[in-house]
Amino acid sequence: MSQRFGVKGNIALMVSHCAGMLDLVALPLWIGILVATYRFDTQQAGGLVTLFLCGAVCASVLIAPRFKKVNRRLVASVGFLISGLCFFAASQTSEYFQLALLHLVAGLSSSAALSMAHGTFARGENPHRLFAIAGFTLGILGFVFMGATPNITKAAGGEALFLIFGGIMTIAAVVCALAFPSVVLDKDEGVKAKEVIPPSVWFGIVGISLMAVTQAMAFSFMERVGNERGFDTDSITLVLVALALINIVAAALAGIFQKRFSTKFVLFAGPVLQIVLSNIMMNSSGFILYAVSASCFVSLMIFTHTFVFGLLARLDTSGRAMAATPAMLMIGAAIGPVLGGTIVKFFGYHGIGIAALVFGLISLFCFINVFRTRALIAKAESVS
Repeated sequence: MSQRFGVKGNIALMVSHCAGMLDLVALPLWIGILVATYRFDTQQAGGLVTLFLCGAVCASVLIAPRFKKVNRRLVASVGFLISGLCFFAASQTSEYFQLALLHLVAGLSSSAALSMAHGTFARGENPHRLFAIAGFTLGILGFVFMGATPNITKAAGGEALFLIFGGIMTIAAVVCALAFPSVVLDKDEGVKAKEVIPPSVWFGIVGISLMAVTQAMAFSFMERVGNERGFDTDSITLVLVALALINIVAAALAGIFQKRFSTKFVLFAGPVLQIVLSNIMMNSSGFILYAVSASCFVSLMIFTHTFVFGLLARLDTSGRAMAATPAMLMIGAAIGPVLGGTIVKFFGYHGIGIAALVFGLISLFCFINVFRTRALIAKAESVS
């Protein structure tokens, strides 16, 4: 049953999306603070963030199948509250073991909350449009966050980053407690909740997850490869600013072009363009080509994933698969940097381009099978 959530409900979902996806916005600054302020080496800093992301993936995978059975408002509000308390506690310690435990619990709890929001998105009247608006909202938050937070941490110290994280999570908890929308189940929903998720949906999940791995793998080393090519810091910073602005536009365009672009075309073009942009970014010696590919790289994923989300929400009406959206995205954020670093260490930056080619072709194969499997099932049902 597709539903409207009203202004308050939609605001709660947007706030939940922004809080739950905050790690993807803050990742470069997060690691930078852990290295510069807490004096951890890059491996230790990356390990803390990876613990958060691993916790997020595990929570999403475990709770998504139970989306229909749990109290979604309670899980969302309590999840964000626990995450906020963990970040507040993290601001008061510099012990690595304590920070590791707090990062893990924060990831588990915030992702459980985010899964409730994404599962609810899928039950909306227009999941594609809702997810596009959420992406637009996150893009604005990212632009403001990256503009303000460096100055705040410079003035108040690196631990202020965790206070900001904690504040955002606490605000999300309050908003969810007051306004998180309810999902009304009809008589058929109980049966749907027990149905097996269609094979076409699983192909879509694998396809977008591999795109997420490629994005994290290449984006993590965007600044480093630019530095290696001899581009100055100001030029690379300008590319990052352009990237943030283009991300906002991409989310808006994904909503505007919902009816104008074929979903099949977008899903087939997404992995191919990601391969092209990855290889230009990792292999180009000229700044113009590097800047264009880098500034458009993340927005491609935002645009493609909005269409994937809308399609899979229609294919799996139970909402369980879409409740696992955090796992689809964050598994890439967790694996990508480590995988990319290993590839660069042994094969150089061009190795990331080769890996992007492999993952992109597999992702394309999966998206092709989304439509092929759906067509076969529809044909079998018409015959029977």
